[in-house]
Amino acid sequence: MNRAGKRQARPSLRSALGRGHLNVALLAVGLAGILLTVLGVLALRVYANHNLDLIARSITYTVEAAVVFDDGAAANEALAVIASNEEVAEAKVFTDEGELLAHWRRNDDSLLATLEARVATTLLEEPINLPIVHQERQVGHIELIGQGRNLLLFLLSGLGGVLLCTVLSMGVALHLSRRLLGDIVRPLRSLASVAHAARRERRFDRRVPEAAIADLNELGNDFNALLDELEVWHSHLQSENATLAYQANHDSLTGLPNRAFFEGRLNRSLLNAARKREHLALLFIDSDHFKEINDNLGHAVGDQVLVNLASRLRAQLREHDLVARLGGDEFAVLLTPLQSREDAEQVARNIIASMKVPLQLEAGRSLVTSLSVGIAFYPEDGRDQASLLDAADASMYRAKRERRSQRQAPQASIADNNDRS
Repeated sequence: MNRAGKRQARPSLRSALGRGHLNVALLAVGLAGILLTVLGVLALRVYANHNLDLIARSITYTVEAAVVFDDGAAANEALAVIASNEEVAEAKVFTDEGELLAHWRRNDDSLLATLEARVATTLLEEPINLPIVHQERQVGHIELIGQGRNLLLFLLSGLGGVLLCTVLSMGVALHLSRRLLGDIVRPLRSLASVAHAARRERRFDRRVPEAAIADLNELGNDFNALLDELEVWHSHLQSENATLAYQANHDSLTGLPNRAFFEGRLNRSLLNAARKREHLALLFIDSDHFKEINDNLGHAVGDQVLVNLASRLRAQLREHDLVARLGGDEFAVLLTPLQSREDAEQVARNIIASMKVPLQLEAGRSLVTSLSVGIAFYPEDGRDQASLLDAADASMYRAKRERRSQRQAPQASIADNNDRS
């Protein structure tokens, strides 16, 4: 369960790339916004200090006469007129002896004013101090403190611009990342899907589609080439397996099913007949005088006889009946389902009658042979595989014994378990 939890906790490629792409975009926009704001503040700071210096010079010219005549009321009035309309927080006029002649201060205790004062203290120069000169003689001086309103508004607008750009960049980055990730993730998902189908379902016919990115397209082409080789290998392996399975269940000479296949089919047919209460018949077939054919004419002729016997046996059966070579010159036929005993006996007679036509051998030769057939019926002669095989084998040997006294050309004989002679 720990491994499953770890697999579930792992992010997907799409989410990992998307998160990384978005983080890079936000970092770039944030750094650019901060850099532009800092540069703007520095430029505005220079402008504000220069502006304060101009305001201070203007005040010195205005209050010059009031200082010379030591007129505090006129000095205060001049300060109020100029400072109230400019970016000035506080202004003072001193006489040459250092006495305070006039003082003006902006009366604003709001939060905005407090922030303006802090910004001015942080960014602006120390209070500007300029002399008041009359006829080339200093008669006093002024001190001027800036307000910092424009700096604060610029900082706030810069912060708002950064936030707005961040939001816009997030949207643009998401859109671009989706397009980019689509070109990356879709081919990888297709590759993973095809690999999953090949590994789990053994489907080697699927292929990875083309990708827009060259590297991923080359990867898909290489994977498709590998799948081509796997498909050829899998087809070859299936063909070999089918060939081996066929060889394991069929006789190599006649092409008929062998004893193992026949016994497995017989066992399944008995179970089905017992479940459905049906009948079936088992025919045991043996070629008469086959040993003499092998000894006198050779094993090659004997093989030709067996091939011809197999062909004639198949020709006498229904499509769903089964004929098998049990070994040597012994064959077995399974008739299922069976309507009546007469049907099985008729099939046996047809098989025997088919042997009256001479077997055509190579080199234009022909041979007449005969068969002995024994029949066992389910369930009368047995209810399991062993008992039915024994009953059919015994029936076939009774038929063969009936012909042992005959020395002329082989004829056919048939017997079933009702024949006790």
